[in-house]
Amino acid sequence: MSTSTKSPTGTKSRWSKIIWISPTAIAALFLVVLLAKWLREVPGGQSFLADFPGHTELPEGAPVGLPAWLGWQHFLNMFFIVLIIRSGWLVRTTARPKVYWTRNHTGLIRTKNQPTKISLDLWLHLTLDALWVINGIVFIMLLVATGQWVRIVPTSWDVVPNAASAALQYASLNWPTEDGWVNYNSLQLLAYFTTVFIAAPLALITGLRMSPLWPTKAQTINRIFPITAARAMHFPVMLYFVLFIIAHVTLVLATGALRNLNHMYASSDEGGWLGFWIFAASLVVVIAAWLLAKPIFLQPIASLTGRFSR
Repeated sequence: MSTSTKSPTGTKSRWSKIIWISPTAIAALFLVVLLAKWLREVPGGQSFLADFPGHTELPEGAPVGLPAWLGWQHFLNMFFIVLIIRSGWLVRTTARPKVYWTRNHTGLIRTKNQPTKISLDLWLHLTLDALWVINGIVFIMLLVATGQWVRIVPTSWDVVPNAASAALQYASLNWPTEDGWVNYNSLQLLAYFTTVFIAAPLALITGLRMSPLWPTKAQTINRIFPITAARAMHFPVMLYFVLFIIAHVTLVLATGALRNLNHMYASSDEGGWLGFWIFAASLVVVIAAWLLAKPIFLQPIASLTGRFSR
């Protein structure tokens, strides 16, 4: 009886929150747009936009264009991060996993005398994390080797007022002129820098701290970096990635979709649909991986390094 009476109330409460939050968010967004438009009209705002157009000049000799390897890296990062978010959400919300995985005693990593039993979702999450980290290391090495790092790493302090200028232009719905083939605007630059060099390492270190791979006997470092701190940071970092993906995809599609997709997937500044079709194919691969990430398909792979129990 208690279950049947609480369930409708809980559902009603959730819907009530949605009903109140949605118009509040729309009203807040409307006010932000009006404020941004007003700021653009006043003399101080016009002077600020004239002094800081929204982008910083790149160092002399900076590369122009996006190489093919960057397109592959973009796809792999999208592939891994989407599945990492999915598996991480399942780890967080699944109270009673149906399948557990225990590594073989002959595994390369030995963290305890006895192997730790973990859910299959956590095994997938950790496996994807490892592949994502390897891909990230390759990505940073290529950024440095090809000079592409200057496009996503601030090289002068005027990136801050220029980012504020770009944010004001976006908020006023009179968006900054885009030319990602040559140079990102400063708000994009800071967003990419934060994602690659701050959010990704935070996700890695907090996830590693919560994983069975972390050394439990390292008392000093465990006292400095307790698992409670890792848990408090790991979920917000995941939310950051979700918000980044939403904003990134929205702006890619809203600021010249075909040209942006050609930049990202076809390594070309020309017109046409090649980038779109490559993107569409990559989206099919990600969706297929999402749908196939189930125990029946994961167990044959996971069995190569461990055994299962329920």
